[in-house]
Amino acid sequence: MPPARILATSVLALRVAYGAALIAAPARLTRRWLGSAVEGDPTRVALRGLGAREVLLHAGGLVATLRGDAVRPWLAASVAGDVSDIAATAAGRRGLPGGAAPATLAVAGASALLSVAVAAAVDA
Repeated sequence: MPPARILATSVLALRVAYGAALIAAPARLTRRWLGSAVEGDPTRVALRGLGAREVLLHAGGLVATLRGDAVRPWLAASVAGDVSDIAATAAGRRGLPGGAAPATLAVAGASALLSVAVAAAVDA
């Protein structure tokens, strides 16, 4: 497997793990981002949905990578998810804990940039 595909596999597998962790322990992973709102069941429902998005999207990309199929569309969808997280956080920043919006920009922005770099490196 070419090095770029190994990198894609690693990135996608980490995102699957992150999504699974969001499903299993949404409050633990998102307290700094969302504050005390993570204690409510409605918020946990949405966070588990976000986790499921991460698992399904990135597992699909992982399967495509391992099969030698096109992975760029999966990485583009991953970037779109990161950008939507940034936009949603920016829109609701007034109700979030201090520093949550810049931290989200840093984390989701770095994740998006990593996915763009991997997409540029893979063969398709």
